[in-house]
Amino acid sequence: MNRKKMLLASLAICGAIWLGFPRSISGQARVSYMAQGTTGVSEADLRAAVDPLFEDAVVGKTRALIVMRNGQVIAERYDEGFGPDSKLLSWSIAKSITAVLVGLMVSDGRLVLDAPAPVPAWNRPGDPRGMITLRHLLQMSSGLEHVENGDPIYDSDTVRMLFLGGASDMAGYAEGKPLAAQPGSKFQYSTASSMILSDIMTRALTTSNDPEARRQAMMQFLRGRLTEPLGLTSLTPEFDAHGTLIGGSFMHATARDYASFGEFLRHNGEANGRQILSARWVTFMRASSPLDAGYGGHMWLNKPRPEGSAEALFPDRGSQSLFACLGHQGQYILISPEQGLTIVRLGISGEEEQVALRQQLARLVELFPA
Repeated sequence: MNRKKMLLASLAICGAIWLGFPRSISGQARVSYMAQGTTGVSEADLRAAVDPLFEDAVVGKTRALIVMRNGQVIAERYDEGFGPDSKLLSWSIAKSITAVLVGLMVSDGRLVLDAPAPVPAWNRPGDPRGMITLRHLLQMSSGLEHVENGDPIYDSDTVRMLFLGGASDMAGYAEGKPLAAQPGSKFQYSTASSMILSDIMTRALTTSNDPEARRQAMMQFLRGRLTEPLGLTSLTPEFDAHGTLIGGSFMHATARDYASFGEFLRHNGEANGRQILSARWVTFMRASSPLDAGYGGHMWLNKPRPEGSAEALFPDRGSQSLFACLGHQGQYILISPEQGLTIVRLGISGEEEQVALRQQLARLVELFPA
């Protein structure tokens, strides 16, 4: 099914450490378990927590699941038709990858976190959008008039930007919106903010407006600074017709490479004995934003959100140091440094299945002592 049809039908959008994965997945069920030694969990308990994610209809359809404990894969399972080489769509997991790329550019001195965002359309005298910073964009507090979810579904900026009139130049669509609130005064989850960050990064890499030159500049940076150092060989991003990375929604990778990315964050930006990303930047991504304790710098946190906000994780269960990259329809990279834990779940779960899915993932997390 193409993405537009899938969206209109169901969307409510809202490594480098080598992991030692098994060379093959045994049996028709495509399952591998290894719960012994230092894992602290019996295989029976592990199966009892993992299997319902594939077999219980109330959580939706899980396509891939990986559990890592202290750098060791202790569970890996795939649904029929999927396997270790299957590239699966990130949805908004891409936002956390985008935040890492921004952090690399901040460390390089190409970008500045708290300076006015270098968006040409905002830098005209008297334009109040000139007050927006990268911090505002990363913490979803830009104040821009972005409607993430519409009713009906197509009545949202996200759908218009990704699939309709704004699709040829997504960042241009997002950057053209006026302010609806003072920057830094209101939390508003926004895929458009991630597209603006993607455009800012591309402009920092090249002055060309040629779409292919823009795409090549970003791909060279992505490969040289992230995918090659981390060994994320499957990571495949999409670009719009203007050559801008679709950094809020459309990246593809295997479950194993998503797990590698999670392990990289669990190790505070270190991989293969090298500090690839500043540990301070990972700390920033994991720190509660001023307006929503459950959200950091393009990263979800296992902490209570403001009254009236939907829970993204399970702050009543598990460690509050747990953080996560999340995507539409139940894409998860759960990372708990206290527990030495990284969990990847990829699949399709509708809105009515999200609570049951979160609770089953919480049950899995709670198996492991800190």
